[in-house]
Amino acid sequence: MNINATFIGQLVAFAVFVVFCMKYVWPPLIAAIEERQKKIADGLEASERAEKDLELAQAKATEQLKDAKAQAAEIIEQAKKRANQLVDDETQKGHAEREKIIASGYAEIEAERNRAKEDLRKQVAALAIAGAQQIIQREIDAEAQNDIVEKLVAEL
Repeated sequence: MNINATFIGQLVAFAVFVVFCMKYVWPPLIAAIEERQKKIADGLEASERAEKDLELAQAKATEQLKDAKAQAAEIIEQAKKRANQLVDDETQKGHAEREKIIASGYAEIEAERNRAKEDLRKQVAALAIAGAQQIIQREIDAEAQNDIVEKLVAEL
């Protein structure tokens, strides 16, 4: 055995093995490796997109929260204004009602006073007529007149 022939045989066998591996073994291995690399790259890209989406969602949520707070503050302010307006309206209605009641009371007092004056006039007139009748029926005497006047004053 010659080392050169063995060496050439081994070299030919190794070359056949390399060609066989390059033709049948390496393409599936390379395809699997490339597929795995693609999956990893897609996963990293999806992770970056998800991170950006999360940041956008957080920004939107913060903005919506600010808007909601502003709307709530505006609604509260409107409610306070409406409450104050209602209180003012009711106060004005109360003042108007009070003025109306006071005016009505004054009118009733004035009417009652007028009725009392009228009744008093009627009573004075009746007393004057009664007194005149009594004076006419008796003699004209100063003492009798004084008695009648005192009687009338006592009746009043």
